[in-house]
Amino acid sequence: MYMWETEIQSFGDYLKIERGLSKHSHEAYLRDIQKLSTYLSIAPIAISEVEESHILAFLKDLHSLGIEASTQSRTLSGIRAFFQFLVFDGTLKADPTVHVKNPQMGRKLPDTLSFDEITAILEQADLSSPEGVRNRAMLEFLYGAGLRVSELIGLKREDIYEDQGFIKVRGKGDKERLIPAGRDAFKYLNLYLESVRPSVSVKKDATHFVFLNRRGSGLSRVMVFLICKDLAAKAGITKVISPHTFRHSFATHLIEGGADLRAVQEMLGHESILTTEIYTHLDRAYLTQMVQDFHPFSKYKDQSSNTK
Repeated sequence: MYMWETEIQSFGDYLKIERGLSKHSHEAYLRDIQKLSTYLSIAPIAISEVEESHILAFLKDLHSLGIEASTQSRTLSGIRAFFQFLVFDGTLKADPTVHVKNPQMGRKLPDTLSFDEITAILEQADLSSPEGVRNRAMLEFLYGAGLRVSELIGLKREDIYEDQGFIKVRGKGDKERLIPAGRDAFKYLNLYLESVRPSVSVKKDATHFVFLNRRGSGLSRVMVFLICKDLAAKAGITKVISPHTFRHSFATHLIEGGADLRAVQEMLGHESILTTEIYTHLDRAYLTQMVQDFHPFSKYKDQSSNTK
C-alpha cells in the first residue's frame, strides 16, 4: 500500500475521466507518483508536508541511480501534474513543484542508416519463406512510412487504403493519422496478404491485425526488435539496430532530401515541431557542400578565382 492512497486514487480518476488519457499514459502517471510516495514513506512525509527540497532530493537520487535526464523529466512531469491537481482540488494550498526545473537534457542524435544499409537489410529477408515475406513487408513499412513499432504491430487490415496510397495508424494517445506509403511497401504487403496470411490459422483476437506470428497471434515489440537485429547482422551492419532506427532513417532521409519539416512532423505524429527538429542533424560536410553548390556568394568567389 502506498502513502497518499486517497489522493492518488482521486488523481487517477481525474486523469481517466477529465483528461481522457490512454491506459498506458494513465498508468505511467500513477507510477511516477507512487515512486515519490515510496521514496518519502521512510520519514514518512505527509502530503501536506511535501516541500520543494523533497522533490529535488528525489530527483537527485534518480540521477545517482543512473536514470536518464529524459526519464527524470518525464517523471517530474507526472509529479507536477499531481500536485497541480491537488491545488486545483483544494487539497493543498501551494504546489511544491512550481519552482523545480526540468533536468538538463542533451539532445542525443538518433542513430540512422544510409539508404544502402537499409537496402542491404531489406534484401536479407528470405522471400522463399512465409516469415521472410512477412518480415520484408514489415520493414518496408517501418522505413517507408516511418512507423513506430507499436503502430506496426497494431496495424489493422481495415487501415489499409492502397487505392489512395495511404495507411491509417493509431499513435500515442490513440490519435489517428494518415500516412502515405510507397509502392514497394504495398507490393510486399500484398505478397504477404495473398500468399502467406491465408495459410495462417488466425487466433480469434487477432483477426483484424495485418501482421501475425506463425501461431496466428499478433506480433510483440520484442519479436520485431529481434527480426530487425537478425537481418541487420546478416547484412553485416555493425550499428546497434532497433525498429526505431528505421523510423529515424525515414525522417532523416526525407529532411535531407528537402522535405518540409511540418510535413515530416505530421507523418511522424509528433505533437511538437521541436521533437521533429532533432532530425535536422545533417552532416557538416553535406551542409558545406550545399552552400558551395547553391549559395550565390560561393559561385561568385569561384568565378572570381578563375579570372585571376
